[in-house]
Amino acid sequence: MAYEDKIININGSAINSNNRVYVIAEIGMNHNGSFNRAIKLVDKAIDAGADCVKFQLRDLKELYSKDALDITSSDLATQYTVRLLEKFALTNMEYKKIYNYCKDKKINFMCTPWDKSSLRFLENIGVTAYKIASADLTNVDLINAAIKTKKVLILSTGMSTENEITTTVKLLKNSKTKFALLHTNSTYPTPDKDLNLRYIQKLSERYAVPVGYSGHERGIDMTLAAVALGASIIERHITLDKNLEGPDHTASLLPTEFKSLINSIRRLEKSLGFMNKRTITQGELINRENLGKSIYTKKKISKGTEIKKSMLEVKSPGQGLSPQYLDLIIGKKTLATIEKGKPLFESHYKRSIKAKKDYKFTLDWGIPTRFHDVKKLSKITSPKIYEFHLSYDDLNEDVDHFLNTDYESNFIVHAPELFKNDHLLDLCTSNKKYRQQSIKNMREVIDLSIKLQEKYPLTKNVYIITNTGGFSKNDFLNKSKRNNLYNNLLESLRILKTSSTTIIPQNMAPFPWHFGGQRYQNLFMQVDEIIKFCNKSRTGICHDISHSYMACNHFGWDHVKYTKDLSKYAYHYHIADAVGVDGEGLQIGNGEVSFNRILPIIKKYSKNASFIPEIWQGHKNDGEGFWKALKMLENLL
Repeated sequence: MAYEDKIININGSAINSNNRVYVIAEIGMNHNGSFNRAIKLVDKAIDAGADCVKFQLRDLKELYSKDALDITSSDLATQYTVRLLEKFALTNMEYKKIYNYCKDKKINFMCTPWDKSSLRFLENIGVTAYKIASADLTNVDLINAAIKTKKVLILSTGMSTENEITTTVKLLKNSKTKFALLHTNSTYPTPDKDLNLRYIQKLSERYAVPVGYSGHERGIDMTLAAVALGASIIERHITLDKNLEGPDHTASLLPTEFKSLINSIRRLEKSLGFMNKRTITQGELINRENLGKSIYTKKKISKGTEIKKSMLEVKSPGQGLSPQYLDLIIGKKTLATIEKGKPLFESHYKRSIKAKKDYKFTLDWGIPTRFHDVKKLSKITSPKIYEFHLSYDDLNEDVDHFLNTDYESNFIVHAPELFKNDHLLDLCTSNKKYRQQSIKNMREVIDLSIKLQEKYPLTKNVYIITNTGGFSKNDFLNKSKRNNLYNNLLESLRILKTSSTTIIPQNMAPFPWHFGGQRYQNLFMQVDEIIKFCNKSRTGICHDISHSYMACNHFGWDHVKYTKDLSKYAYHYHIADAVGVDGEGLQIGNGEVSFNRILPIIKKYSKNASFIPEIWQGHKNDGEGFWKALKMLENLL
């Protein structure tokens, strides 16, 4: 079976096991004959986040035998069903209005035709895909008519044997029809013991087509289990009141339940990942270094020495080579002297990219550094700017011990996020006591920045790049609450204002990693809010390209336009690649950022800005990550 057969496309939505789960809100007959109720159910499905709403259409005279329509002679079950169908029927004109309403609202309209007359009507109004009910899986006459429309078909498999499913699948494949199967049990509501969810996997393996799940059970838990088992389509009934007349309401979900289901599906599908690849997440990378182990030197090893096992030991943190390299590096000769107690890197025995004394850039360029690295770095390269990344311990360091005087370069300070007693900086919070402590901590950063000006006299006004706060633990905040946080920040900055320092906020990613876990970020992501803040505060931002890409990726924004819109407000850039919504700080070219489109915008519209390559762990291997990035960026900025 060709891979293409495992994908169907409905109005631009590609459906297969690797894509976003396609959610159908089955309205069916739950409108109970009321056009207004049908429209309200469509609106509720849209609000819940459904991809599609589905109805059912019958021509009773074509569908039922004459005896069945004769209420006095038909059996009791048929009497009940026919009476309800007659009572709850909408007119064809009302269905056409609903179709047009859905089109205007940009939600897909689907319908189950129970007979060929209904199919012809739906074809005339332009329906793009059809659902075939479980009761018609064996109805070759109707299925052949549906095949001739050349539309995508979705077929439920309830009430059918394996042989019957196989027969219908052969018919569809022989006609080259694009279709999907929905596993279901046609009882309302279905007992948990009868759901047989593992059969979803068998359907997928046996027929090699997209497979979904049409649920009629109580609650949403088993539907989520179906997604975990590989269902690429989910269909559930939606109702405004479970106590209304009709057989489907009891097995339906209320709008709030339907919304909860979709939210849970979206979370679940993110968590499922891919079977063929194990990647280390950003949070794991951080913990891998903090908690992991690497190879360290037990003694000083001179340049040109052959490495022996007795010279090495395994210790934490995991900053150097993995212990798995221990036996592989024995016998290698060192290319440089390694001091005792230092982590071992590839650059100690293998040629790597080295720093150049100078780089050719239109913009002022710099490198991120710590105090203890400056003397070493100044011997091998001459950046225009040093960006000091501070920890709260650095606030108490004697800078005279690390720095000489009168450096012929400028400097920028990157404020710590974490301060003493696990205090995460938050200059935006409405918690006055917490904000006062954050302001106090920032004063220490400002004091140190002013002291550093003695070493760097060329820097008259120190930019202090700051992650100002505005995060939350469980969800994003609405615009009103975000505005309050921005106002709190403006007040904090007013208190912290000095004549020789400027706090410039850094734009943020939607899911930042803080010490203690991942949070939801609320501020400095939306372009209009950033511009409004810059105008009010009369300052600019540090534009982190990695952060903005992840925000654009999450919210569906155009990253190129985003960069251009913020270009005149960007005083400084952090340049790194990124992937997804939280894979930040990657080496340029190792992620998804379109640098061939981004960099010309920075060069053209941010002529007075500066930049650094902010590659995560770029300082390792004697700064190899930074030198590699600068080499790639040279002549482009």
